[in-house]
Amino acid sequence: MKQSKLFTKTRREAPSDEVAKNAQLLVRAGYIHKEMAGVYDFLPLGFRTLNKITQIIREEMNAIGGQELVMTALQDKELWSRTDRWDDDKVDNWFKTSFKSGGETGLAITHEEPLTRIMTEHISSYRDLPVYAYQFQNKFRNELRAKSGIMRGKEFLMKDLYSFSKDETEHKAFFEKARAAYMKIFERLGIGSQTYVTFASGGIFSEFSEEFQTVSDAGEDTIYVDDDKKIAVNKEVCTDETLTKLGLKKEKLAEKRAIEVGNIFNLGTRFSEPLGLLYTDETGARKPVVMGSYGIGPTRLMGAIVEVLADEKGLVWPESVAPFKYHLVSLGKSDDEISKTADAIYDDFAKAGIEVLYDDRDLRAGEKFADSDLIGIPKRIVVGKDAVATGVFEVIDRATGKTEKTSRAELFV
Repeated sequence: MKQSKLFTKTRREAPSDEVAKNAQLLVRAGYIHKEMAGVYDFLPLGFRTLNKITQIIREEMNAIGGQELVMTALQDKELWSRTDRWDDDKVDNWFKTSFKSGGETGLAITHEEPLTRIMTEHISSYRDLPVYAYQFQNKFRNELRAKSGIMRGKEFLMKDLYSFSKDETEHKAFFEKARAAYMKIFERLGIGSQTYVTFASGGIFSEFSEEFQTVSDAGEDTIYVDDDKKIAVNKEVCTDETLTKLGLKKEKLAEKRAIEVGNIFNLGTRFSEPLGLLYTDETGARKPVVMGSYGIGPTRLMGAIVEVLADEKGLVWPESVAPFKYHLVSLGKSDDEISKTADAIYDDFAKAGIEVLYDDRDLRAGEKFADSDLIGIPKRIVVGKDAVATGVFEVIDRATGKTEKTSRAELFV
């Protein structure tokens, strides 16, 4: 991609209506556009990064046996009424509307009910289990608080996986695999060292759910961390009884602010029983399927990465999710030797299939470097008169600021 052809432009000042760092930087760098509070468009750079986050999640879900599908956002009122989750007094963040032909519908907040109903047509015997199905889909929640940028949206992308197992033993085995897969995702996204498995309220489903909390001052949650065991407890359940059950000592816990970046729930038979998802076991007995749900939001993760890794100059992307691997910055003018050299390097990157954003614009070096810092691509290659004369190029690491001198041939290694 040539930067002169990229329709998005950087901004020097943060938008006045944004208070979250992630939104301020992503808007300034041209990754997102704000439609209204809690509603954002993902522009070309942002879409590339979001797709890379999504692909990492997809790979790890497939690795533990997940099967991907896509479900509709429009929801059946009758179905949700059967599980007592349609009433606004019970679940207060629905977006609901009416069909012109009559009847009410809502935009999905989650998908336990519709997927359970689908499974009633495909699961009848123990031989059909287990099943692990997941999707990436926009969810809609009528959030009152929409001041955290893309970390808390009214419309957001969610990966939701649901497990269907014969019994608790089978379910727990998969639950552990899902937990490990989530931690691998966070490692690949560059925030693994700051992210903790965190015990939280299980609500009506079980004694505990497990959240994944990334330490950040921008977080909405307070957690208590045991660094030796690499686990934490959410403030809402941090009682002496809970600590005893988890084998934790209060004096070893450190209080921290954190962003919830994922969660996994034991659902038991909460949905399978009212929706009639039963199977016949080896003895011929009819039993309800044991379920679990596993959520992680790619858009929320993108915001969390910004909050944790960005610096005073702008975004700092890990290579795994950056929109491009290299930012090629030409300091030349049109048709001079510097520009011709930069053009040739850009063409060579394209032939090698290496992702590069090429700043071929006619701007001062300072402006280009400031934009490069703001956009946050991991490696900046500078093509100036010295590089043309010597054949040695400066490659600057965005995260550390370190500069390496590299020959042209080594750029493609």
